Amino acid sequence: MEEPLDFEEEDQLVRTPLRPTNANKRSKIIGLDDLLTDFYEEKNKYVHSKSKRLSLSKGYNSDEDDISRKYKERMLSKFVNEMSAEEEIPLWGQRVFGHQKSLPSTEYNGVADCQLLQSSSIGDLISVIYFNEEQGESFLEGLLVNRWLCKLAFISGFVEDSIATWVFNKMLYSSNGELQVSACEFWCDILLSKDEADKPLVSLGWFPGYSQLMDALATYGYLFDTSTSRSSLSQEIHTDKPEGPPENISSWIKVISACCQIRSPRSIFSISEAEELLCIIIHFSLDRKLQGLLFIINECMQSIIRFFSEEEWDVSCKRVAKSLAFRTPKDLNCLRVVDCISVTNGRSKQLRSQIALQLLTLHFDIKVNDYKEILEVLMSVNVKDKDCDFCKLYIYLVLAENFLSFHHLGEEKWVAIDMWCKFLRNCSTQITSTDWRSYASKVRNKASYILQTTVESSG
Repeated sequence: MEEPLDFEEEDQLVRTPLRPTNANKRSKIIGLDDLLTDFYEEKNKYVHSKSKRLSLSKGYNSDEDDISRKYKERMLSKFVNEMSAEEEIPLWGQRVFGHQKSLPSTEYNGVADCQLLQSSSIGDLISVIYFNEEQGESFLEGLLVNRWLCKLAFISGFVEDSIATWVFNKMLYSSNGELQVSACEFWCDILLSKDEADKPLVSLGWFPGYSQLMDALATYGYLFDTSTSRSSLSQEIHTDKPEGPPENISSWIKVISACCQIRSPRSIFSISEAEELLCIIIHFSLDRKLQGLLFIINECMQSIIRFFSEEEWDVSCKRVAKSLAFRTPKDLNCLRVVDCISVTNGRSKQLRSQIALQLLTLHFDIKVNDYKEILEVLMSVNVKDKDCDFCKLYIYLVLAENFLSFHHLGEEKWVAIDMWCKFLRNCSTQITSTDWRSYASKVRNKASYILQTTVESSG
């Protein structure tokens, strides 16, 4: 009766054997742990005795091990230093402004005799000024800040010389930020306002001139001769005068941009003066303190470029490029000068190409006039030479790219492309990936990238 029935034989639950008790299970686990412990103890004893026999047989010397370790440390340190050598190369940047001079006075004492304020549109305000002449200039400043002075100029159709020079000086030398910005807006609105016949809406007897703008730039501390500015930074005598341009420099740039848009009925600047202003504006791009003004610097640059007529531009472009090449140090600042010129039109491309050519001419210290001579000099560089200066080669490479990319090659275009690709291929293949010399990897990667884009564009 105790035997299982037939259907119970087929039931898996009934056929499952009983699990061992916790006591039996614990004893089996403890036994397995003991076996593993004994095994690893025997193994450690064997390894220790074997290593001891090997040390005795080889005659172990701790001094030799210390020498070997120190040698490896020196080699590792040398390798790391070679890898980080590029970080020691100075970045682009040149101090364009030194210490400021004392700003001239901008006071105006002729408010009561101001013809602009005697206009009928201003009503009885002139009587208020007569009764309180001490507040006369403050009242005029309030009109300037609230843009009423500009409105009066458009209503009356003229601005007398005394008011024009007073507003101009406030723009250039006032330490009041709101006042100098309002003065800049006044002048830009007056200069750029024209009717349908392209005639000015406001008659001016006095215009801002080149000499006044250069005097302001000198007061700001602009270094017109920058040939020794880099070497004399550490030797300069410290003074209490502030260093770098004041905030008025932004208004200076904006009014230059506005003045260059006027060529009729009279031009404010001559051709040579416009060339010098273009050099100065491009030179501003080298000062890292002026990075926040790059937008208005670029706008002013394009305004000056458009100032020249078609007949004037070719000659002026070469003059500007040569002047900038002499002002720019022979380092990474060369690439910054070229890169700051936005290639938005044909003239910008031409200027960028000419500047690159003039910089290459000064770098090579030989006379190179066309792409063949430039490429021949580049191809003569032996990148496998241990004394090869890859930093200079990188500068040459980028300058040559800018010159060839924006220069009209004419019928010899394919010859130039073939020579150019051959040089790029040499740089990208002959410089190995294990070459840790400074700028070697930059030259190889840059050459590979230019080669790929050149082949794709020419194909």
